[in-house]
Amino acid sequence: MLKSLEIKSDKPKSFCGVFGCFGSETASLDTYYGLFSLQHRGQESAGIVTAENIDKTKKVKFNFHKDFGLVSEVFHDSNVFATKLKGKAAIGHNRYSTTGSSISKKNIQPFVVNYRNGHLAIAHNGNLTNAKEIRDRLVSEGAIFQSTSDSEVILHLIARSKRENQIDQIIEALQQVEGAYSITILVDNMLIAARDKHGFKPLSIGKLNGSFYVASETCAFDINKAEYIRDVAPGELIVIDEEVLNNKQIKSFQIFGGNGEIPKHCIFEFIYFSRPDSMIFGTSVDKIRRKLGKTLAIKHPVFDPDGDKVIVISVPDSSNTTAIGYQQALEKLGIDSKYEIGLIRSHYVGRTFIQPAQSKRELGVRSKFNIVKGVLQGKTIVVVDDSIVRGTTSKQLINLIREAKPKSIHLRISSSPIHYPCYYGMDFPSKDELIANKFPTVDAIAEYIGVDTLKFMTNEEMLEAMVDHAPEHFCTACFSGKYPTIVNSNFFKEEYDEEV
Repeated sequence: MLKSLEIKSDKPKSFCGVFGCFGSETASLDTYYGLFSLQHRGQESAGIVTAENIDKTKKVKFNFHKDFGLVSEVFHDSNVFATKLKGKAAIGHNRYSTTGSSISKKNIQPFVVNYRNGHLAIAHNGNLTNAKEIRDRLVSEGAIFQSTSDSEVILHLIARSKRENQIDQIIEALQQVEGAYSITILVDNMLIAARDKHGFKPLSIGKLNGSFYVASETCAFDINKAEYIRDVAPGELIVIDEEVLNNKQIKSFQIFGGNGEIPKHCIFEFIYFSRPDSMIFGTSVDKIRRKLGKTLAIKHPVFDPDGDKVIVISVPDSSNTTAIGYQQALEKLGIDSKYEIGLIRSHYVGRTFIQPAQSKRELGVRSKFNIVKGVLQGKTIVVVDDSIVRGTTSKQLINLIREAKPKSIHLRISSSPIHYPCYYGMDFPSKDELIANKFPTVDAIAEYIGVDTLKFMTNEEMLEAMVDHAPEHFCTACFSGKYPTIVNSNFFKEEYDEEV
């Protein structure tokens, strides 16, 4: 009998991924491929909603299909695109829950409602920091919520708006919510996308022939052979409709009247979350990660005491290009070194598999990683990774590498120690579980993990690597405790975990 085995990752949990398409004869299929490329942003559930014109009249039907599982699992029957998800406009969502129960099917997005102005569907990436306050007020006024997700708050605010124009209704709703949102909204005749005024999460615009796309990352355009145009700006709402298809000029609105808020992009998007082949915040992720590696090497190099070659390896896959940058910088520093594949990651570990009697945690690491002993034996090893959260996986990985009998192991982390919770959509364990809060010094963490040396980047070093951007344009709250917005911790996940 197969039993579920949870592997607690030593990484922060991914955000959600959103996608939108307007003007394509294969809108639902385009959205499927987009979500497939954004699978790394959420693996709990997936969904697609399409807008279908009935008999070429003004009447519109919304079709949807969503369920728990990976994109390929939810849409395993290809007939669903031809028979159910018809229409030239669509939005889609991959979910990792940061608020709202992960076991309730009602929390699977996109959410769909029908109100006085027609159909309305929404897909949301981020967390609303005042969602509980607004939800409590709306419930006291008679609103009935179908889910425990903070995203549903936006739908209620839109539906209850007294304004007549749908764009004005949506803008008024977004003016009331605080925190992080990159959203796609589908109404009967428009695709709408918007970002919060700080631009915490990425959101990009693409086009292909006569169609327009919106996605969390540009890798979702690449799979569709679409061209990246630009980002949705912080505090901007864009509209794509038939008029836009004709004149190719996207309609743009300022949610907050262009008040000049300083962007606060999530720095973890560059460090860990986004795919290296994506452009986010207008910059190549690969470029930033290589720069992080180079800065890490300059600030925290490793030498072999006998003058032998230093072997640099990554913890695949998010640290691969960072490790390349680290090794290149070592060479420029005159340190004889080589980048090697020392850890092999299995990409076929399912969510359920046979559970033997040995430790679950040890099995979790060994099922995902194995060592290349010939690369590691007798060598000075630098292991480059992007972050440490609990430290459990790092400790097990180091134990695994020790089996190859290296000369020494040095762990280099391309981010600062994580000390604080995130309220904008990144799911960390409790503050007490964070390894940086459990041990008084970095040396104590190194001793626990079992490495000869451990070095983190400082906040200043991280920001130094954010080329093409001003240092003040990033949110580093999980490292520094300096939050860009006023947050009420009562909104956080525990408040929404009841089943509905």
